Amino acid sequence: MKFRPCIDLRKGKVVQIIGGTLKDSDKTLPITNFETEKSPAQYANMYRNDELTGGHVISLGSGNTEAALSALKAYPQGLQIGGGITPENARTYLNAGASHVIVTSYVFSNGKIDLAKLDTLVRCVGRENLVLDLSCRQRQGEFWIVTDRWQKFTDVAVNEETITHLATSCDEFLVHGVDVEGKMQGIQTDLVELLGKYAPIPVTYAGGASRFSDLETVKTLGQNRVDLTIGSALDIFGGSISYREVVDWHQKNS
Repeated sequence: MKFRPCIDLRKGKVVQIIGGTLKDSDKTLPITNFETEKSPAQYANMYRNDELTGGHVISLGSGNTEAALSALKAYPQGLQIGGGITPENARTYLNAGASHVIVTSYVFSNGKIDLAKLDTLVRCVGRENLVLDLSCRQRQGEFWIVTDRWQKFTDVAVNEETITHLATSCDEFLVHGVDVEGKMQGIQTDLVELLGKYAPIPVTYAGGASRFSDLETVKTLGQNRVDLTIGSALDIFGGSISYREVVDWHQKNS
């Protein structure tokens, strides 16, 4: 199991928000936990110096292209990039240093998996450079993939069948527990267990981490097969969990 770092971007700034409050309209502002003048490249350099790989840069809306590229160039092959990825722009980010592109909305249309678009994307970037984002919300006892700033439910459940099927078309999964993401109220343990049980490829869980012990919780529930991202709860993003202690734990356990 590994700790995966993150750089979330809004309007070119490094932020931490409650993801479920992000809307398409700029008139409705998301709930922001943290914003800094520290540059994306500075965070990328810190992760590079601490030898943390497989972290993700997420563009939350427009106005983030230059900020994202600066982070990728500061840590070549050390970070993944997500947010508005299409076959038309994916190569730009890979050429700038991204190890993978992260995709959700592009491969879903009308609430279903668009296999033609998925095939196009795989041909464009290669399965080895693709991460599928299966971020989900719970409804009627199951987890359902959500798209469009996590506001729209698809009819695709995160279960053994879906995970096994999609794993043949990508290198990794990224899964935000959207109902708890950014709230620092605890991880969705049943989702972590599900991912640890069924994911045949690397998978990273994000959402709700609030204490240092969540690392061990995810390691146990995910059968040492689910990596963890911690955002708002880290002291480098204004939280209380020591980033340095997390790095030390990662170095001992990965």
